[in-house]
Amino acid sequence: MYLIALRSTLSHRISLLFFFLICSILSFAQDEARFSGSFATNANFFQRDTLIGASNTPQYDHQLFGGEAWLELNYSYKGFGVGVRFDAFNNSNLINPQGSYSDQGLGRWFVTKKSHDLGITVGYIYDQIGSGIIYRAYEERPLAIDNALLGARLTYDFGDNWQIKGFAGKQKNRFEVYDSVIKGFSVDGFHSFGEEGKVTIAPGAGIVGRTLDNGSMNLVVSELRTYAEEDRFIPKYNTYAMSVFNNLSAGKFNWYIEGAYKSEDIFRNQEGDRLLSDDGSVIYTSLSYANKGLGITLEGKRTENFEFRTRPQEELNRGIVNFLPPMTRVNTFRLLARYNSATQFLGELGMQADVRYKFNKKLSANVSFSSITDLDARPLYQEIFTEVTYKKGRDWQLIAGVQMQDYNQEVYEFKPGVPLVSTITPYGEFLYKLSKKKALRFEFQYLNMNASDKTGELVKNDYGDWAFGLVEFTMAPHWTFTLSDMYNVDPGKLSPIDETGEKASIHFPRLDVFYTYKSNRFSLSYVKQVEGVVCSGGICRLEPAFSGVRMSVTSTF
Repeated sequence: MYLIALRSTLSHRISLLFFFLICSILSFAQDEARFSGSFATNANFFQRDTLIGASNTPQYDHQLFGGEAWLELNYSYKGFGVGVRFDAFNNSNLINPQGSYSDQGLGRWFVTKKSHDLGITVGYIYDQIGSGIIYRAYEERPLAIDNALLGARLTYDFGDNWQIKGFAGKQKNRFEVYDSVIKGFSVDGFHSFGEEGKVTIAPGAGIVGRTLDNGSMNLVVSELRTYAEEDRFIPKYNTYAMSVFNNLSAGKFNWYIEGAYKSEDIFRNQEGDRLLSDDGSVIYTSLSYANKGLGITLEGKRTENFEFRTRPQEELNRGIVNFLPPMTRVNTFRLLARYNSATQFLGELGMQADVRYKFNKKLSANVSFSSITDLDARPLYQEIFTEVTYKKGRDWQLIAGVQMQDYNQEVYEFKPGVPLVSTITPYGEFLYKLSKKKALRFEFQYLNMNASDKTGELVKNDYGDWAFGLVEFTMAPHWTFTLSDMYNVDPGKLSPIDETGEKASIHFPRLDVFYTYKSNRFSLSYVKQVEGVVCSGGICRLEPAFSGVRMSVTSTF
């Protein structure tokens, strides 16, 4: 009873704090002030479907509903800023797709003040150093990532284009924080050469330190005691990560390079069943060229033992201190995005090349290539992507191309013993404008899965072949209607078994209705969704199958 009362008291205090902050914000409202905000909510109504695997979670078994909501308010006035965000989770499967989570409270608050060249921020802070290789505090809601730093940050501007920055705090863990302390320092700037400034550089450097708390260290020591003598090591409380970076722009060329080193750290092996201790490194570079319709981008990255977390007990997307740039393109078509490459913190060697050329106002083309292996040259991911776009004035547009992929499902989806997935996926999109406000759009994709003969006969891997079709009708500026179907044409060896004992060819239909009014957007969808991987910027998570109705509302003001 005491714990219940204590939690109730804390919840009441948080609500009062939220209320008084809002009142304070509104009381400051003046002509020069700026008040803004946003609201977003998702609601899922679960309909059990054992054939596709949409079952055996609390939502499908008895809760039948789950959702999330975020309300964010920001106020700024003469260099002073304050913001709050209220988060609510009700039977939510966002954080754990196989579980249910309910809680609510202040998800973020911050106060910031700019006094001449000094910037002061306290509260929950989002920030990064360089490209994020040694430190990035950010939010990615579809992946349930919110690793803001609860602490303080100081910035100081010196010269015209230079800034130093220092921060310290603890990483957010839902409505609490981890106990490990994170602190960092960086300096970056900008300088141009020549009278016209055609050559510019933007150099920088940074260092981040993490100090493990006693509780986390005690868990490490307890686990190490169970290891054989030759597998034990002396764990360290402090780990440091350092990076140096620069962006060079010269005419039509742009070159970014960053090198990072991490001192000895504690992390888990690829299988997740044993602790290791080692230092790590990353080298990342990107070179681009643009001139008269031609665009070329080349990227490369080598990663070794660069898993950097607030404590070694965390896994998947939890407790990550840094961010490693991905070496693959972002695919938007449904079947082209079915297999995604998740960044490998322990060992990865990747390269990517992208070439775009616009022949004239009507015709353009894009060719992209990605290749990723581990440090022992074991193939992890490869993609060859081609696309041609043809525009017929303002009347219609045609997009067509082919994607070829090799995907290591054993590594990316933790499915031991499965062979490499190889696919060829032709696709097309046709957009026809009926009038200035009405348009029809059609999509078609076919994913052909190469067969495996390891069992002595040709067998389609994973779920086999897929066909996808979509038709969309838009009535600007308010309405959009979309109907699509994803059909398992030729089932593979991981496809579900139907009541006859055969591999099932299953339809996964989806119906969406979108309504937009000014800065408000509403959606209502009926969805059957196959199990797959959802990614953003190389950070991925496995999504289970879904069956049911989804609603969402977003608003900015």
